[in-house]
Amino acid sequence: MTSLARRPVGALIPDLWDMFETSWPFSSRHPMHIEDFVEKGAYVVRAELPGLDATKDIDVSAANGVLTITAKREETTKEQHRTEFHYGSFTRSVTLPAGADAEKIAAKYEKGILEVRVPLAAAPEERKIAIDVQPE
Repeated sequence: MTSLARRPVGALIPDLWDMFETSWPFSSRHPMHIEDFVEKGAYVVRAELPGLDATKDIDVSAANGVLTITAKREETTKEQHRTEFHYGSFTRSVTLPAGADAEKIAAKYEKGILEVRVPLAAAPEERKIAIDVQPE
């Protein structure tokens, strides 16, 4: 069982452990957890975004072969509290695989999970290219 300790409001020295709990670049502790996989001819990205209003707090965009999910969670100020929630703006970007059809991306939000589906075109088969040799 985990016990949350209250930190005094306005403490001069912040809890040093908070430094290690924050989202360092390339760490697995990013405030937006995602997973991606290929399923039924589509590249699927799922993001955990509980408690957000999909119409106001979440944005999905695609440009130049990159899918970007941006979300924001606003904090309600409390007088004295401890929180392990992440507040502010969060962004995750993933490179779309070859054959991704960015014009047909669809997204749905259900039970705190955002699911983005990107249809994939059939991968072109490798073909041998003939070399035209010019006489010298």
